[in-house]
Amino acid sequence: MRKIKFLFPVFSMLALTVVSCTKEDVAAASDTTPVVASASIDVVNELDIQTGTQVSFEKLTSRKTGKSLTGSCAEVTMDPITTTFPKTFYVNFGDGCTTNSITRKGKLKITFSNYITVTGSTMTVERINYSVNGNMVEGKIVYKNTTINPDIPQWTRTVTDGKFTDSKGEIYLNTGTHTVKQTAGVSTPLLLNDNTYEMTEGTHTVTKENGAKITLTVVESIIKNHSCDYVSKGKLKVESTLLNGVIDYGNGDCDNKATYTQGGITFPITM
Repeated sequence: MRKIKFLFPVFSMLALTVVSCTKEDVAAASDTTPVVASASIDVVNELDIQTGTQVSFEKLTSRKTGKSLTGSCAEVTMDPITTTFPKTFYVNFGDGCTTNSITRKGKLKITFSNYITVTGSTMTVERINYSVNGNMVEGKIVYKNTTINPDIPQWTRTVTDGKFTDSKGEIYLNTGTHTVKQTAGVSTPLLLNDNTYEMTEGTHTVTKENGAKITLTVVESIIKNHSCDYVSKGKLKVESTLLNGVIDYGNGDCDNKATYTQGGITFPITM
């Protein structure tokens, strides 16, 4: 959902919160790298789900998404070739495929148990020697259709065995489950640009190899329009040993602005 340049303002911003702490507290609180890693991991998870959705539209329904994978440097193949479900596709980014300043290498293995619009179906995304902007990403995402009301399609997004190794070699393990609902564009299934998705609930936990942990919980639905590259609205609660604040994505404008508030002090974020 968020662009990767969002990470560095977060790191600088949170470092300002430790000035009144003890020496021991400073040492603990100054390690805000799990926040940076969490934002990076969220970017990649959203990117990979979007890729799976594009494969579904282009390869299973022959529709076009407006952000074609087959027209980019990624190569999409079905293996094994079959006319029945489950169907497995490999998205091969090779030694480097750059789109919108994001460079991906390696492969995504995407398996569909059925069309992702069918209740009970799953889309499973697995990473194979996969990296994003120099960060190695491992683990599996299961995107399951849990729709009850056909007028409001919904999915659960579950990350298991997540492992994020940054360019410095720091390792972060991550897991999480979120509920995602489509709240606009349902009546126009041949179009994607009018779709709006809301992450209504869920929690994501990132644990650094040395045990430092941060948890981000949805406290106000996170809104993402397909036509916009940014999250436009919603709030996340940020919690760790010393951190206790809220990231606020604004009032619905399609822009790269957000804020982080802790202890009555608000810091601007540029994503």
